[in-house]
Amino acid sequence: MKWSNAGANLPVLRGHNAALVLDLLRAADEDGISRLELAERTGLTPQAVSKITARLRGDGLATEAGRRASTGGKPRTVLRLVPSAAHAVGLHLDRDELTAVLVDLAGTVVASRTRALDLGGAVPGVISAATDEVRALLADGPERVLGVGVGMPGPLDHWSGVPGRVTGAPGWAGVPLRDELAERLGLPVVLDKDTNAAALALALRGRPEAAHGAGRPDGQGHGTGPEAAGGSESGAVGGPGAGPAGNPGPEAAAVAPGSGGSGGPGVAFAARSGRGDSGRGGAAAAQALARHTAGAVDGAPAFSSAPASDAPGSFAYLHLGTGLGAGLVIGGAVHRGARTGAGEFGHQVVQLDGPVCPCGNRGCIEALCLAAVSRGEIGEAARVLGTGAANLVRLLDVDQVLLGGRTVLADAETFVRGVRAVIGDDAVHVALAETGAYPVAEGAAQLVLAPLFGRMEATGSANRA
Repeated sequence: MKWSNAGANLPVLRGHNAALVLDLLRAADEDGISRLELAERTGLTPQAVSKITARLRGDGLATEAGRRASTGGKPRTVLRLVPSAAHAVGLHLDRDELTAVLVDLAGTVVASRTRALDLGGAVPGVISAATDEVRALLADGPERVLGVGVGMPGPLDHWSGVPGRVTGAPGWAGVPLRDELAERLGLPVVLDKDTNAAALALALRGRPEAAHGAGRPDGQGHGTGPEAAGGSESGAVGGPGAGPAGNPGPEAAAVAPGSGGSGGPGVAFAARSGRGDSGRGGAAAAQALARHTAGAVDGAPAFSSAPASDAPGSFAYLHLGTGLGAGLVIGGAVHRGARTGAGEFGHQVVQLDGPVCPCGNRGCIEALCLAAVSRGEIGEAARVLGTGAANLVRLLDVDQVLLGGRTVLADAETFVRGVRAVIGDDAVHVALAETGAYPVAEGAAQLVLAPLFGRMEATGSANRA
């Protein structure tokens, strides 16, 4: 296993181990899982697991779920996740619509709001609308909110949280959207492209056992540090005023659950004010989350290879709605490229003398697809989409292409059949993506939730600022 922070200190290791346990609790759902099973699947000692689960219970993240018969001895007590213990907000800023969802720890949407939006209109008005929708969503909501994930059309810089010249909405270029929302809401905020967010939600459907070393023939899990060898287990990533590597952090840093910031699963809970208190501490809390996730583990696959019905290790998600883009998951991690430019699928030129695209080029797949749709020629739109998909398959050697977006959903069978025909390779699985009702918004919320469960490698980044 490769660590993103060489010589990681003990709080980082302990936070990672607690996240492994928490992720297995989430995967167990209502059935629960015993402490012995947790030890077997993580490679941690039973004593370490008992200490971790005791702290998770104290923080309200886990609870006992009855007893299960054992092969010998007394029945085992099983534990389960408490989904309502904390929540995250996901925002989808589409070109004509804003969607906000409140998601619990199990990934279930517990509340949602939708309103019309003109993304190409006045930028301050869009930011105010987004702020208002989040505040309305949280008005009667939970006390513990981890943060807000935002998905919007690109291009944008995921690392700095700043959009570029968004196609059809160039006024966003250089706007510090992430930091502006963090200041207004008093919560950590993460910004990503809409297609990346949706792809992340698909990727996280994988089995956590694979990421944690469960079922390995050598019996070794991914538990790390003194706990795995039977030592003590205490601390959490990013205690008050400190980043995961012991670097000084702002006093406004959100404190991980546990007394004095010394316990919990290693992900900061942001203290939420219902009205944002004029945004005091929002950017600081976002910086704290950045420092926390910088200590996350990377290099490990987020899930094992799975049948086509499950989340694959590498796939391309093509989203055709008001625009066209791709979310790329390679080896279990969202692939963004050096400048978050990966996935600008809709602006590959396939017809040199084609119609002008809003991006300024001619013959882009997005322009050709949407023009065909506007003429009612869905079969032609599917053929154009398939041409781009075939190029992508040959370039990246992915064996799954998943389709989504409102335009695809309006005639899913035609699009799936058309794309499959153009690719012309039975070894490549082409299907409609199995997403929730709000794929981008739900995926945006997962940008915030992933660190809590030790799944930062799936997000493909460690950027929270």
